[in-house]
Amino acid sequence: MKEALENLRKGADDEINSAKTREGFLGIKTRYLGRKGLLTDLLRGLKDVAPEKKPILGKLSNDIKKSLLEKIERALEDIESGDKSKALREGRIDVTLPGRGLRYGKVHPVTRVEGEICDIFATLGFSVVEGPEVELTYYNFEALNIPEDHPARDIHDTFYVTDNVVLRTHTSPVQIRTMEEQSPPVRIISPGKVYRPDSDISHTPMFHQVEGLLVDENITFGDLKGTLTFFLRQMFGRDTLLRFRPSFFPFTEPSAEVDIQCVMCGGSGCRVCGHSGWIEILGCGMVDPEVFKTVHYDTEKISGFAFGLGVERIAMLKYGISDIRLFFENDRKFLEQF
Repeated sequence: MKEALENLRKGADDEINSAKTREGFLGIKTRYLGRKGLLTDLLRGLKDVAPEKKPILGKLSNDIKKSLLEKIERALEDIESGDKSKALREGRIDVTLPGRGLRYGKVHPVTRVEGEICDIFATLGFSVVEGPEVELTYYNFEALNIPEDHPARDIHDTFYVTDNVVLRTHTSPVQIRTMEEQSPPVRIISPGKVYRPDSDISHTPMFHQVEGLLVDENITFGDLKGTLTFFLRQMFGRDTLLRFRPSFFPFTEPSAEVDIQCVMCGGSGCRVCGHSGWIEILGCGMVDPEVFKTVHYDTEKISGFAFGLGVERIAMLKYGISDIRLFFENDRKFLEQF
């Protein structure tokens, strides 16, 4: 058996000396030293050897196993070191090449305009308040004096989660939630995402609104006009012309829509303004007493006004953008203009 062990050692050494690849050395290791390898198979014959010879043969087999393992591991380390050196040689960096500059991100135009809107109203003492985007129909409709048969509650105009839960169609529910928790005076704006099933060059299913509310004693329509005139001239320039047109909203009475002179043509008439010289910019009005009743405000003592505007619409007019979908395509060339 001693002769068989020596022959096994010689055969393994010869294979190790001729092997060149990682796979070859691993194959030798498995063939000779694996659980079903040649050395393991040979050692099964120890049971038939005389007892006085077993220690000698056992030591020899361990020496052979240790020697083969060391040779194979050393060969594998040499191969790994050679692979690293080759990779370093082939993948070296040419430091004489010009560097690639980092491209920095830009503040999105919608985010930029929303921040500017909030900053302007902050100078007038308005606080920013936010609320849930998934809203109860009570806050989105009933509390705002929008009856069950109103067209705005139709499935074609509202995303319903359940019969009583919707994706909010405006940020006005924040006003109701605020008035439930706060007694007058109230002076807030509520920016955020809103959702409506509409998609074309001027509408998207998700867009951004900023709505405002001011409630106190002796608040008049004149206060509303003064506030919005200040805001629009801060946003579009001191010489901006604007007009208030009568309108209707369920939660305000009287109600109005505000137009500004077309920023594209300066009022001379173009495709953007429908050749009228004016562009609708926001809706507003005095808070309907029915809304105050839902939050238990005394309608004999207090009054207030509310307004709402689309951030994307403001941004389109401010930057001369003709297609609202550009805001959501993440085109770097488009975003880098702002």
